[in-house]
This record gives sequence, C-alpha cells and structure tokens, in this order.
Amino acid sequence: MSDCRLSIVGARLEPHAAAPTLTFTLRMDVGTAAPVHAVALRCQLQIEPGARRYTPAEGDRLYELFAEPARWHDTLRPLLWTHLSVLVPRFEGTIDVDVPVACTYDLEVAAAKYFHALDNGEIPLLFLFSGTIFFAADQRFSVSPVPWDAEAAYRLPVALWRELMDRHFPNSTWLRLSRENLDALHRFKGRHGLPTFDAAVEALLARSDVEEPA
Repeated sequence: MSDCRLSIVGARLEPHAAAPTLTFTLRMDVGTAAPVHAVALRCQLQIEPGARRYTPAEGDRLYELFAEPARWHDTLRPLLWTHLSVLVPRFEGTIDVDVPVACTYDLEVAAAKYFHALDNGEIPLLFLFSGTIFFAADQRFSVSPVPWDAEAAYRLPVALWRELMDRHFPNSTWLRLSRENLDALHRFKGRHGLPTFDAAVEALLARSDVEEPA
C-alpha cells in the first residue's frame, strides 16, 4: 500500500475525561476506491526535542534531561512518549479517526518533565505507524501492511498542554516524595497548624538558611 497516507490534522483536550487526555485527529487516505473493512494500527509516539529552539530559561529547566546547551548536539535525542493502538472502522477513500493519548503531570516522567519546561511555542511530535489494512471486495478479504515508512509529524501547541494540566491541576504541580519524607512533612504540617502541604513546604523554605550554590 505505497499510496497509504497518514497525517495528524489537529489536537484537542477532552474536557470531561476522568484523567488528563489529549485527542489527536488522524487522517488516513488509502488512495484507492476499494472499500477498507478495517485497519489495525500501531503507533509509536515520539517527542522530537531537536526540532525547536529554546529560551535560556527553558534550557535551564531542561538541564536534567539534556545537560547544558553546549552538549545538546549529542544529548538532544528523541524521547519516546507512548505506544498506541488504533482500530480504524470501515471507510472508503479517506477517514478521520480520534486517537486519545493519556497524559501525566508526574515530573519524574521524562515526557511530562519536558513539557513542563516549555514556556510557549510548539512541541514537535512524530507518529511512527505500523499495522495491517483489511480490504473487503466481492465478498472477499485482502490484507495489506501499512507501509514501513508511514509517519506523521505534528507540532502540538504548548498552550494546549498547559490548558489541559490547568483543568486537572489548577496552579499545581506533582512532586514525588518517599513515604518517610511525606510522613515527616505531615507531622510538621500538623504541629504547626498549617492548612496544606504547600503551606508546609513554604514554611520550611522560609526557615531554611541554605543558599543555592552559585
């Protein structure tokens, strides 16, 4: 199926999803009049950090992922975001299909850490496809593989990612702690009559006389 073309033509957030979810619109064009019975698609979704520029502030926040900018020619490599499976229903010619992608704000996860580091602009993504196309004609089925080089680039607005996170975690971020540190923070919070863990961390920072190294 050398004529099979796949592209991502849009993205939106799911406002009523139980967990943060982005839905991408996948357009599939098989370039033939033969009806397609179904398509079993697999997709590897990658972040392409080398395909955009970064401000100095963004570069500072990306240090943990890619080290200092002087080394980015070696370290700015693609990041695997997730693997997806998509079942495309019967169609003829061209079809648009929703591809939901569950998202996390866990800053221990490289993808979320990268997204959080960006102030504005776009997130360069690359969808790499594989799978099988099932044709139905004259009461017979034929099978064709999705071309090995099928891929689609898309630039996701950073603003859309931030809107998604703000809907689920308004003015908040996630920070993972060990059970021991969480218990200690809980005790500190209770003993000082603080209403939230955020207030407890703020109080500890205010009390600290440790300066950040130059």
